[in-house]
Amino acid sequence: MNIAKIMIPRACTVLLSEKQTVRQGWEIMTRNGYTAIPVLDEESHFIGCVSEGDFLRFILSAGALDLQEMEKHSVAELVRRDFCPPISIDATEAEVIGSALNQNFVPIIDSRNTLCGILTRRGVIAWLAEQKGISPTV
Repeated sequence: MNIAKIMIPRACTVLLSEKQTVRQGWEIMTRNGYTAIPVLDEESHFIGCVSEGDFLRFILSAGALDLQEMEKHSVAELVRRDFCPPISIDATEAEVIGSALNQNFVPIIDSRNTLCGILTRRGVIAWLAEQKGISPTV
């Protein structure tokens, strides 16, 4: 399976840096309408994802409804390393399908743990349909 052919490349993916503030992360997430976003460290290594729920739990636990308070905390405090686990760019078809069954999107990493892009469940289904000669009507 050629994952690179069906994934959304990193350059076209909305990402967060662990160094960004919670306020910046929240604004990026809400502006783009996503429910979860990959987070990278300073060397562009994938470290995990954050979700809307992570931001909401932070706001509730910290009582940080004030935007200035959200500026005092970084995305690194929210990132979950076990949420939305990545797969290798060289993953097998079975690994891709298994991950897509459990996640709306799958981060794709190379051998250095650098994010290459993401693979959406929709992208996997479209690829499978193409393999079967099915023309999806959407």
